[in-house]
Amino acid sequence: MNATAASLLGFLHRGPASGWDLVATAQATIGDFWPVTRSQVYRELAAMEAQGLVRAGPPGRRDRRPYQLTRAGRSAFARWVREPPGPEQIRFPLLLALSFGRHLPPGRLAGFLAEHRTEHEARLARYRAAQEAGAAPDDYAAAALAFGVAYESAVLAWFDQLPDRLTGGGGQARRASSTETRRPSAGAPR
Repeated sequence: MNATAASLLGFLHRGPASGWDLVATAQATIGDFWPVTRSQVYRELAAMEAQGLVRAGPPGRRDRRPYQLTRAGRSAFARWVREPPGPEQIRFPLLLALSFGRHLPPGRLAGFLAEHRTEHEARLARYRAAQEAGAAPDDYAAAALAFGVAYESAVLAWFDQLPDRLTGGGGQARRASSTETRRPSAGAPR
């Protein structure tokens, strides 16, 4: 079973959900580290229904069909979740573009870097807000959220050390503005 299908089975442990609901749940909970598309969700639901892992209910509001986990689906998920996870695979499009950056006009690369930095700053802020709000339903989700905070902090630190010739010369100003918005670490004086 592939990880995307398994994640859908995991979400269905919470109760019946439509494909639409599963897409929204996946995007909100795992989307930053395991992106799932709408077409993948519907394709996996159809395949899992054919295998007897889920059962589709009658169409409801807006013609959405709620899917329910079957006993076979619970067993398949239990087998999958007990298997060791495979090695991580970094797919970071910015790094790919940066690897070939000598083929880009400097201003274009600087724009890419600035845009991605802004996205990482927003993601870090969102993760910190979720932590402060106690949004993680359990210690497992809290640990994944803590990884997100650490990861985004590390990526922003990486942006801070990039040479000015890559960032368009505005690196020093950018670093100063980002440092002002950073929070002190736990236990640091405020």
